[in-house]
Amino acid sequence: MDGPRSDVGRWGGNSWQPTTTPEPQPEPEPESDRRSRRERGRERRSFWARCCGCCSCRNRDDDDWGPQPSSSRNRASGSRDRRPPSRGTGVNAAGDGTIREGMLVVTGVDLLSSRSDQNRREHHTDEFEYEELIVRRGQPFRIILFLNREYESSDRIALELLIGSNPEVGKGTHVIIPVGKGGSGGWKAQVVRTDGQSLELRVHTSPSAIIGKFQFTVRTRSEAGEFQLPFDPRNEIYILFNPWCPDDIVYVDHEDWRQEYVLNESGRIYYGTEAQIGERTWNYGQFDHGVLDACLYILDRRGMPYGGRGDAVSVSRVISAMVNSLDDNGVLIGNWSGDYSRGTNPSAWVGSVEILLSYLRTGYSVPYGQCWVFAGVTTTVLRCLGLATRTVTNFNSAHDTDTSLTMDIYFDENMKPLEHLNHDSVWNFHVWNDCWMKRPDLPSGFDGWQVVDATPQETSSGIFCCGPCSVQSVKNGLVYMKYDTPFIFAEVNSDKVYWQRQDDGSFKIVYVEEKAIGTLIVTKAISSNMREDITHIYKHPEGSAAERKAVETAAAHGSKPNVYATRDTAEDVSMQVEAQDAVMGQDLTLSIVLTNRGSSRRTVKLHLYLSVTYYTGVTGSIFKESKKEVTLAPGSTDSVVMPVAYKEYRPHLVDQGAMLLNVSGHVKESGQVLAKQHTFRVRTPDLSLTLLGAAVVGQECEVQIVFKNPLPVTLTNVVFRLEGSGLQRPKVLNVGDIGGNETVTLRQTFVPVRPGPRQLIASLDSPQLSQVHGVIQVDVSPASDGRGFSDAGGETIPMASRGGA
Repeated sequence: MDGPRSDVGRWGGNSWQPTTTPEPQPEPEPESDRRSRRERGRERRSFWARCCGCCSCRNRDDDDWGPQPSSSRNRASGSRDRRPPSRGTGVNAAGDGTIREGMLVVTGVDLLSSRSDQNRREHHTDEFEYEELIVRRGQPFRIILFLNREYESSDRIALELLIGSNPEVGKGTHVIIPVGKGGSGGWKAQVVRTDGQSLELRVHTSPSAIIGKFQFTVRTRSEAGEFQLPFDPRNEIYILFNPWCPDDIVYVDHEDWRQEYVLNESGRIYYGTEAQIGERTWNYGQFDHGVLDACLYILDRRGMPYGGRGDAVSVSRVISAMVNSLDDNGVLIGNWSGDYSRGTNPSAWVGSVEILLSYLRTGYSVPYGQCWVFAGVTTTVLRCLGLATRTVTNFNSAHDTDTSLTMDIYFDENMKPLEHLNHDSVWNFHVWNDCWMKRPDLPSGFDGWQVVDATPQETSSGIFCCGPCSVQSVKNGLVYMKYDTPFIFAEVNSDKVYWQRQDDGSFKIVYVEEKAIGTLIVTKAISSNMREDITHIYKHPEGSAAERKAVETAAAHGSKPNVYATRDTAEDVSMQVEAQDAVMGQDLTLSIVLTNRGSSRRTVKLHLYLSVTYYTGVTGSIFKESKKEVTLAPGSTDSVVMPVAYKEYRPHLVDQGAMLLNVSGHVKESGQVLAKQHTFRVRTPDLSLTLLGAAVVGQECEVQIVFKNPLPVTLTNVVFRLEGSGLQRPKVLNVGDIGGNETVTLRQTFVPVRPGPRQLIASLDSPQLSQVHGVIQVDVSPASDGRGFSDAGGETIPMASRGGA
């Protein structure tokens, strides 16, 4: 059965169909309207003129603040398609909606939710392009209630937060917070200040609260009766994980880490090969308008119970399943076929925003993604929800298909690869995510970085998801720790085992390459665009006793526990492969360096096979081969050279411009077997971006993009993409054809909506050339009138139907 990497995306006839026609979301309320609404509350306009029979006004003698037994709500969290109903029944037995004299009536609420207000600043949510209140759990915030009369000591007030279609107190989906009394689980509300007919409250949320969008209401009780404020979609409250709160399991005790891994809206993703590392800037855009709704929509589409959404372990695992489309019609369709005619080439994306907003609008999986796209989107989603997350690249990443925890490569008697047996593969690079959290579900010692991988490679409990897996368990080979530690361990620290078929048909290990897998693991450094080597947190030093113990401990739990028992280790000839650095369109040279470390003469026979390869390790047919014989004096070194012309490799190139050289052979005198697989790539050019003039919030700015075609052939159907959080919503430019070796210049305008340092990112894609990118930093000044933000949320975002939860 083909693995998902050989599938054209599995999107043929089984796409999920929305159950209803998507309805538009209302635009965020302009700041001027919010101010006028506050002023109306402060002026205490008559509540009588606005109250109607749907208001919850009751007269009850009991002291129960709990929900009415008959109350029900059929509205999913986060839906904004209608005004939510009130849950009340009337002020008296007749239910005539009368408000008695002396009742304490809430005439208005100010959640202090503007991006410039104290709540948003203190909760580090002021960058979100939303006007609703967004807070982080376990941290207090303030609100103001406007009343029809002065607040008296005998009055009782309770705040209520509700989420989901059937909120229940016992599941944490219906939270009741009596003002002035200690609530349960860290919920409480206190009066901070009274000012005539207004009341300022300090509200504390639980550090284990469910994350999501809550409906908010207020209930009052006085001698004259009970009143409940009708639900208002403008008063909905988003609650997120809080890495600033020591009592939250996602707490991070380093401010520079929080700035980088939670608040940074752009980052670097690394690709290529260990010897030829490429890098590209990715726009995470977690604060862009609509992205937070898209992240919550993902949980809804999975049908994740609301009661489980306070658990970061469960949420991250659901996200790893839902960012790919397999099993559950998630966000992205994977495609490694090279045919992207029915979607977008994965190399052409420059960020997550366009992908997530498309999924939110339509409910359909977006074509197409590969590992760095899955990882980039996962970083966006987890940072948006409040988890410290980074994008990680592992070079020479193994894909173990038989749980042996080794990469097994089979050869015939003459050391020619037996491709029909070679099911394991080594990806040139693979990109996944680390997110930071405590692991209360594991023994002590496994908190900290956890691997989450949304690329659909193998199933976990029958679903294409992976993680969260403690990096500590990977480092020490503790493959019995959940989740998915065996697979991740094999990706970073398995050995490459070469098997040769013998005359009797059996196979024998002829070579073990111990340093071939997980050779370099990197991520973007904190507070800079430099590359940080984090291999040491995944692996003990290569070749050390601790590293060998980890490998052999892990292998003992695999399907071939005795793999190391039959090793032959006598070797005196070493081999190294080197590839000349070359740009697409140039000729290149490969060198095989042989060294005789022994005291006797050695004759080496080599077979060289060159083929193109996808970055996933899936190879094309061999397009060039060579046989060489080299004689080495004791202690000497010699080289074998293979030149490769552009016209030779051009017809065969696939994505990433990578090629694989298989070198195999043997030493006549000793029978030593030599084997090496070396992957290299030809580089693609960069886009050059230049800012033309100063960037100011709310004012039009211009950028120039310059590109030179490095190929002697015409690029057809060329598409540019441009994106940058706080600068430019995702934009697609179709420019047609670009002639061979031609230089083109484009100019585009944009209007910054948020101040500060920003990244504007561009890409180019065509059938003949992809993986072409460029980025420029744009330092945006505040507007001359002092406004820190422009209206970035004016776009109406229709929403697809949600799944039940």
